[in-house]
Amino acid sequence: MRVLFTFYVASGGVETLNKLRCEKLQRSGIECHVLYIMPGSAMQHEPAFPVFIAPGDDDIKAVLDMHRYDAIIVTSDFLMLERLRRLGFAGPLIYEAQGLGIRSAAQDLVLEALPFLRNYSNAVLIPPTNHLLELFTSFCPWLQRFVIPNIVDVESFQLTHVDHPCDPVIAWIGRLEPNKNWSEYLKIAHQLLYTKPNLQLWMFHDPELAAEEQKQQFDAELTHLGLQDRLKVFTNLPNHLMPEYYSAIACSGGFLLSSSITEGFGYAVAEAVCCTCPVLSTDSDGVRAFIIHNVTGKFYPLGDVNAAVSEALELMDNTDLRNALREQGRSHMVSQFGAGQYADAFRQMMNYFSIY
Repeated sequence: MRVLFTFYVASGGVETLNKLRCEKLQRSGIECHVLYIMPGSAMQHEPAFPVFIAPGDDDIKAVLDMHRYDAIIVTSDFLMLERLRRLGFAGPLIYEAQGLGIRSAAQDLVLEALPFLRNYSNAVLIPPTNHLLELFTSFCPWLQRFVIPNIVDVESFQLTHVDHPCDPVIAWIGRLEPNKNWSEYLKIAHQLLYTKPNLQLWMFHDPELAAEEQKQQFDAELTHLGLQDRLKVFTNLPNHLMPEYYSAIACSGGFLLSSSITEGFGYAVAEAVCCTCPVLSTDSDGVRAFIIHNVTGKFYPLGDVNAAVSEALELMDNTDLRNALREQGRSHMVSQFGAGQYADAFRQMMNYFSIY
């Protein structure tokens, strides 16, 4: 069995997902390839499976003709569905909903994608995210749905012994774009500094994925809050190094803050939980799969900076609760998001199309 995964660019959570599932699925006998339209910051290391950068029709057709895939999974880019059919692919074509943004944006995208889904797609693959399931059930009742939790590398992402700051670190990971709600992180951090003046502030992001307008707004917000000399920014770090940073955050007495409006899954948050790094997050839907309030992590109401500060202080100061969240979070990730579960569910999906 040979399958192809396609996406826009080799970066972000989808690139992480592709790397993990291709490595794990190949161990279970499923040959996996990935095709990106554009290269990205994640193309720094040689993958253990074929990766193609194919921007043009001729490039894509050459890949299709050479490898004769049994099925293709198209992530997010619904225009690719028509493109692949036009280039001659006649096998099962599965649309995968990942990273569609806030609910209103996801709804607009699904509505725009309807004719492509109806004419070219055989099924839709989604993570167990309520708003995505509701949208596809409502607007595409004819379309076969497969719900598979995203795979998380619970083996590589675990607590490691590293040097860590003496003062608590409040970290944020994402893109500088409205849905990730970076400005709320800055506001919460600014408020926390009144109570915890020695806090360290870390942000991890990829400037190549940020619009110029967002970069300007970010710089202006830093200046307005007086954080330009307090914030340490990490750019384009390889994913395999992140367990060291999550571990340093955890051991510093700090936490990861996720301020997103909506998440389809939330890989950064999931990986942090695997490393026993405490998380404080908005209830952004997708993260419900692994955050249970005061059991595996903490929620705060979107937009409520005061509530976020209160939850953050408890997360840092209540040692018994903090330790329980770290232990219970790790246990939950191991039991629910390991490689075996994903491989079994993926093979069942392929069996639906009589691909063995």
